[in-house]
Amino acid sequence: MPDPHVCKRCAESGLTCCSLEPGEEESCFPLSAVEKDKILECQGGGKGAFAQEENSQIFVDNMKKLFPKEKKLIDTLFPEKKFHLRLATGPDGRCKLLGRDGCVLPGEARPYYCRLFPFWVLGRRVSIFTSGRCLAQKEAKTLKALLASLGATEAGVFDLHARLRLAWGLPPKEGTSLVKHAFRRKAG
Repeated sequence: MPDPHVCKRCAESGLTCCSLEPGEEESCFPLSAVEKDKILECQGGGKGAFAQEENSQIFVDNMKKLFPKEKKLIDTLFPEKKFHLRLATGPDGRCKLLGRDGCVLPGEARPYYCRLFPFWVLGRRVSIFTSGRCLAQKEAKTLKALLASLGATEAGVFDLHARLRLAWGLPPKEGTSLVKHAFRRKAG
């Protein structure tokens, strides 16, 4: 059964998926233009919500861990010494969009990575990030229970992951090209 208060309880407890250790900002996930625009629509300008971060070696290596079979594409999309946009954090490492009750953004305006966490797609499987920062994960123990607790489905995770990939410039499924996908969408 979904627990609509688990993220609020997690935010109240301290260290969450919405916070980084100060100094870890370069490992934060990127934001696409689509995600930025959704946030701006909700925030009415998004003042202070974004930070520009260099594509450091740590950042690029983390992206390659997320997409291990697409390392060359990651190098093309996020060349070293260029920049990407990310969510801004305060001096304590907490996301500037994290309020007392959890994220201040409505679900559909949150970045895809935020909406996916603690889930990820590896090949044709939904997996769970190992994290000591997710109260729902600590309480649920299994993938099925965690999906239920967060009101998610495997199909929904696959859909969000495909949307994230497109937003970040990757084909929606590993091993496909954007050209093939666009053609199928027009034809279908």
